[in-house]
Amino acid sequence: MKQKLLSLYVQIILDKRFITLRRSLIEFRRKLTFKKRVVSVFLQLDDPYSYLLSYYLEHVITRYKKVEFRFYLCQSLSGDYTPQPGMLADYALADCAALANEFGVPFLDVGTTPAVEYRRALLDFLGEEHDEKDFSETFIKALSAYWRGDPEGVARIVGRAQAELSETNVLIGQNQLLLRKMGHYNCATMHYAGEWYWGVDRLHYLIERFDQQGLNRYKEPTPELASLQQAMQSKMPVTKPVKAASLPPLEMYYSFRSPYAYLALERTYEIADAFGLKLEVKPVLPMVMRGLKVPKPKLLYIVNDANREAERLEVPFGKVADSLGNGAERCIAAFYYAKSEGSEREFLLAAGQAIFAEAIDVATDEGMEIVADRSGLFWPDLKEALEKEEWRAWAQANREALTEAGLWGVPSFLIGDVAIWGQDRDWLLARKIEDMCHDGEGIIV
Repeated sequence: MKQKLLSLYVQIILDKRFITLRRSLIEFRRKLTFKKRVVSVFLQLDDPYSYLLSYYLEHVITRYKKVEFRFYLCQSLSGDYTPQPGMLADYALADCAALANEFGVPFLDVGTTPAVEYRRALLDFLGEEHDEKDFSETFIKALSAYWRGDPEGVARIVGRAQAELSETNVLIGQNQLLLRKMGHYNCATMHYAGEWYWGVDRLHYLIERFDQQGLNRYKEPTPELASLQQAMQSKMPVTKPVKAASLPPLEMYYSFRSPYAYLALERTYEIADAFGLKLEVKPVLPMVMRGLKVPKPKLLYIVNDANREAERLEVPFGKVADSLGNGAERCIAAFYYAKSEGSEREFLLAAGQAIFAEAIDVATDEGMEIVADRSGLFWPDLKEALEKEEWRAWAQANREALTEAGLWGVPSFLIGDVAIWGQDRDWLLARKIEDMCHDGEGIIV
């Protein structure tokens, strides 16, 4: 009963009519109380995603003068909210370097490392400037100097050295509490009228809301954002590159509980097909079943974010039956049976749609039989395969291989030396594969 009520609740909050009504009510209340439109921006100095976001926010602020942007010096919540902090820090640096290269954003172009020796002094300086009217400009300049690896630039911002200020820690702690109270856990985030947006990847959703309200002072798209969106367009080769035949298989690490993995599935198959690659899907147990907790605020953000991404990708989504526990285990067992029958693709797509678009409970025989029928699998044989335990060793091996690659979340993609995490990196995955084929064959369009 609890599971069904949770599924119904998720279905309601993800319904487009509910979202439209909620937005209308929030805007009506804002007008009724004569309040400004406010975007709360939470940035972390030593977070490269915060720097990339700030780079584009500088252009956004000049175009949307009717919106007040309030910047907060903050730090992402730790503990269960950041299960692998060391791995995340390493991956974030590599990911942002790749993104900056694709976007044409200066990143560690002055020095090879961020100006870490000035980190504390810069934090104290920003803490003192936090309540100034031009704090957003100051913060953006500080992030730029820090992440361009420009110690001299940072020194000019900070001025003369001073003793460490305890007030800075208090300020960051207060902003963390505000971040949590407002419903999030991560930095490089923006909150506007009840909804959250993370990084440059989701900035376009916020801009779309502004444009729908006619807030762009120039009445035309922001050139910098237009080029950003153009850079993130996923492009495929017209013909299969000749050198792609010599590439290793494309590996996708997948969880049947992850909405992001589900959203990435069909697109990943399209990329593999376009390049003539073999796609090897490697299922792992959900994070919670691997000893990594996922707090409720994080779950709520993920499901809401996945909902708008599903709409963008035109993937069915919204009626969710959580497969945590027995459902996820049965799906992995069923996957390996489907693979032995040459129907793993059909099974993955059918199971994903059943779980995330139709609220079919795959923990039950009734639910799994529906998936089996849609996958072209013989139900009695699949039911028998669900009793086998070999999948546990295979799933554990997949988890260990994922960790060895420096990753922990899904969906993750490996091909050769390239390791990419996230369903919204499909365009980067395609570009990296094209680079590996660099013979001019199969020009991307």
